Amino acid sequence: MAELTYEIKEHLGIISETARGWTKELNKVSWNEGVPKYDIRDWSPDHTRMSKGVTLTEAEFENLAHIIKGEPVDLGGDDVDEDKIL
Repeated sequence: MAELTYEIKEHLGIISETARGWTKELNKVSWNEGVPKYDIRDWSPDHTRMSKGVTLTEAEFENLAHIIKGEPVDLGGDDVDEDKIL
């Protein structure tokens, strides 16, 4: 299995902290030297260990922000007939 590499490009904020010092953070992270994405996950105090998390593209992050604000989300794209997909 290939080694996973990461670089926190921008620390945006701490969402919460555990008694053991781990923090749930919102960061922009480049995974395997890719385009940085918004990332929510728990990190050890020295940022050498992490939990599973969620990564979001810029568009997905914007949609999440609209949802949190109670605003409609425009997913773009054409209307799809789901009966034809299934």
